[in-house]
Amino acid sequence: MTPSNIEPQTSNLPAPQLVARDLYRSFQLGARKIEVLRGISVDILKGEAAFLCGASGAGKTTLLYTLAGLETPESGTVEFEGTALYKGGEQVQARIRNERIGFVFQGYFLLPELTALENVLLPSMIGRHLKPEAAKQALVDVGLADRLHHLPAELSGGEQQRVAIARALINDPAIIFADEPTGNLDSKTGEGIIELLLGLVRERGKTLVVVTHDAQLATRGDRRLEIRDGLLVA
Repeated sequence: MTPSNIEPQTSNLPAPQLVARDLYRSFQLGARKIEVLRGISVDILKGEAAFLCGASGAGKTTLLYTLAGLETPESGTVEFEGTALYKGGEQVQARIRNERIGFVFQGYFLLPELTALENVLLPSMIGRHLKPEAAKQALVDVGLADRLHHLPAELSGGEQQRVAIARALINDPAIIFADEPTGNLDSKTGEGIIELLLGLVRERGKTLVVVTHDAQLATRGDRRLEIRDGLLVA
């Protein structure tokens, strides 16, 4: 097993956009303590597409949430664009998540009573800067120009995930985190979603970090990271 510090090998690459050091996270299950992250360190470079894979229960989602500022580690640090995510208080975290980070969940998490357009607008509503034109364009960019006013129940699973991707892009974030974005989709639809994500982030110079259980999909990015026994291995 290699050390848990998994960093890019090429010295000519730009400085890391996200730097995580010595992340530890455990959960209590009855009398048992389950160690999920056991000292993980990783650098994510601006503009790269990194795919995180591993067995079920290996801690992929826990690591992703920790990198994205959604789950506080027991110890260790995460710096995003030079700002420590877990040292500036909840207001700082919330601002960074809203303005600089986009997140795509496996379960879509669309509000059923809102149209596709209204769901995409939500992050800009939170930031108090409504962006209706940007929301429409985001839906056009993900191939849903004719679905703006449809409710989630009127959309297929693949279409709902496209709405979720558009929502993640509405505030023009620097980095997109995606947790099993194809997990609820058939293989053909899932392949289309990955192609869409990779295309959008590369066209716009975004950084992408994807969790997937699919070893084949994990080869599609610039870098494949595997988590095993609470550590990252090459």
